[in-house]
Amino acid sequence: MLDQIQAGELLVVSRNRRNGIILYKRFHADFAGPGAAVGGSLDRDCTGILPVGNLRLKQPASAQDLEEAYRIRRQWTILTKQMTDTSSPEKRAKMILSQFNNYFEPKIVASIPDEALGLMVGIFPKTIAEARQKR
Repeated sequence: MLDQIQAGELLVVSRNRRNGIILYKRFHADFAGPGAAVGGSLDRDCTGILPVGNLRLKQPASAQDLEEAYRIRRQWTILTKQMTDTSSPEKRAKMILSQFNNYFEPKIVASIPDEALGLMVGIFPKTIAEARQKR
């Protein structure tokens, strides 16, 4: 799957499941949830991936599906950016955990490494671990 993404193949995260993919980049990580585009020119710099939930990627069926997938990916990016607008690392940690806990089962969220969540909102993994303990 990583090879496909790095090669520029464009895929879409299935809309029919609670699933997504964390895309590791050199200095940060992105999350693409249901309906979002993955690969193409967006993710050629991807260094690793982490499936979240029961991940299913598929080819876009049409140009309209592709346009919608790009729009949805942008929405996921904006949501993550909103979490980084606060300067408090503790608040960022609480916000990213809250978002994932609202969408995924607790055991799935518990399986996501602190490093991945921290890379998404620009904080240290230790801050995520401390926020998890306080929950």
